Amino acid sequence: MCKKLFAALLLVLSVTLCPAKSKDSHIKQTKKEINNHHFAAGINEEIKQIQKAREKDLDEYLNKMTIAEKVSQLFILNLEGKEKFYPIDRYNGKPYVPGGYLFFAYNLGDTPEAVKAFTDDIKNYCEEGGIIPPFLAVDEEGGWVQRLKKLAGKLPCQEDVASTMTISEAYAMYSEHARKMKAMGFHMNLSPVVEVLSDYNKEFLDGRSFGDKEKTAVFSIAEVNAYQNNGIACVLKHFPGNTNTDPHSGLPEITLSAEEMKEALEPFSRVVSIGPEGVLMSHARTSIIDQNIPACFSKTWVTEKLRKEMSFDGIIFSDDIFMAALSKNGYPPETACVKAVEAGIDVIMISEKRCLKSVKVLIKKAEEDPAFAARIDESCRRVLKYKMESGIWQNKKN
Repeated sequence: MCKKLFAALLLVLSVTLCPAKSKDSHIKQTKKEINNHHFAAGINEEIKQIQKAREKDLDEYLNKMTIAEKVSQLFILNLEGKEKFYPIDRYNGKPYVPGGYLFFAYNLGDTPEAVKAFTDDIKNYCEEGGIIPPFLAVDEEGGWVQRLKKLAGKLPCQEDVASTMTISEAYAMYSEHARKMKAMGFHMNLSPVVEVLSDYNKEFLDGRSFGDKEKTAVFSIAEVNAYQNNGIACVLKHFPGNTNTDPHSGLPEITLSAEEMKEALEPFSRVVSIGPEGVLMSHARTSIIDQNIPACFSKTWVTEKLRKEMSFDGIIFSDDIFMAALSKNGYPPETACVKAVEAGIDVIMISEKRCLKSVKVLIKKAEEDPAFAARIDESCRRVLKYKMESGIWQNKKN
């Protein structure tokens, strides 16, 4: 409803702000223009009232949640099965469902209809049990990072898109793919990769970049708009970047100068400005900022740079905290989850089907530290707001 009102307001404003063609036509249109301005003002006021009511309801709901319920929204996990949903984690004897699930090939049926039946089962299970439904995500970059190619058709890798397609062709292709994803019940695509291709990362990216700085920015914007205009949230990857060291096996060390880093981050800044739903942090360490700390644990990178300087107000994800980049460098999952939340991460990715060990660590920390509890509230609220605005979850009071 709110988005429709925004569209109506923009339409009215486009009419009322158009200059008159002549003095006579201006006189004839004056009354109409006045009425249109009044109408636009009325719509604007209605939008504000809806937003205020939603914000109030969200705050009231958040205040009634237990700390365990809040913490659940801060995780995205793998899930079991591909036909019948049943959460394998239980907390205090009750099913424990995370904020989101990430689908892999083994979670996908043989047909789009089979996938839709499974995603519907997840939704129905949660609604019947009074559980906030999870958002359902998948990696659909294209090329060799694509889970749905047998179900929705192959997508070319980002490098091939930028070298063989126009912006409008790319937008049309991604739009069609988004519609297929939505029809299967998905909500989110962990894409695009917004990293500029260079000698220090080309082996790792291997076709996953759109190319140079300009291509990376404009094709990423086209992709984000295509998916989000068709109901699929996009999560940019991997801020602030990677190297040729695969984080699955080692810790990337970015040694770019301040000026080189500024160039590499320009596409992220441009794409963030159009409002993607999410940004995923890398595990890389950078020589110019917090050189001894992985970016996903750096408050400077997460909160100061991304949240404040780039004015990003969506969901900030960690990359998988089970990766060797962290686990082999002194950051076991129970330590990593705390550091991620402290840095400003909203949703922690775990490439496992269970998260209770990390959940219990966060609950204990929140019970001992009011400031940490407030950080959890902030992230939980952001996730719930996304779910409410995208139609994944409905506060039953409304």
